[in-house]
Amino acid sequence: MEKKKSVKRTTVVVPKSVEEIGDFISKIGEHQRELTKIQTRLNNQVEKIKAQAVEEGFSHQEMIDQIFDGIFIFAQSQREELTEKGKKKTVQFPTGEIQWRLTPPAVSYQNAKKVIELCRSLGLEHFIRIKEEVNKEAMLKEPEKAVKIKGVKIEQKEEFVVKPSEIEIEISKDTKKLQKALPKK
Repeated sequence: MEKKKSVKRTTVVVPKSVEEIGDFISKIGEHQRELTKIQTRLNNQVEKIKAQAVEEGFSHQEMIDQIFDGIFIFAQSQREELTEKGKKKTVQFPTGEIQWRLTPPAVSYQNAKKVIELCRSLGLEHFIRIKEEVNKEAMLKEPEKAVKIKGVKIEQKEEFVVKPSEIEIEISKDTKKLQKALPKK
C-alpha cells in the first residue's frame, strides 16, 4: 500500500489593514534584495569556476592539438604504408584508430545573382530554385555541368581523424590546414 505524501503548508499571513499592506510590500522588497544578493554571489562564483575551468582546460586542449598534429605529421609521411597504398582509410591501433575520410561534396559560390543568370543563359534552370537561389543539391547531382558555371566550385575536404578507444569522441581536422604543420621539404 502506497503512503500518501503529506504536503506541508506554510501559514499565509494576511495583512489586517491597508496600512499593513505597505509593511508587507516593504518586507517583499527586503527579501527580494536578499535574493538578488544571493543570486549575484552565486553568479560570481559560477563565473570564477568557469574561468578556472577554462584556464585549466587550455593546457589540455593545447596538448591535444600538439599530439594530434604530431600524429598527423607521422601518419601523413607513412600514409602509403599505413593505408596499404590507399586500400584502406582506417588504421587500427590497440588504443584507438586514425582515418582519412572525405566530407560530402558541397557547393559554394560567391555572387548568387550572377550564378543564377549564368545558369539561365546555359539552360540549367533546374540548378535554380523558385525562390531564386542556387540549387546546390541539383549541382551536386550534376557536378560536371555545375563546375562549368563561372564562380561555382564543388568542394570536398579530406579530414584526418583520431578516435581514442576509451572515450566516445573523435577529433578531426581538415587535412589542408594540417598540411601547414608538415615540415618544409
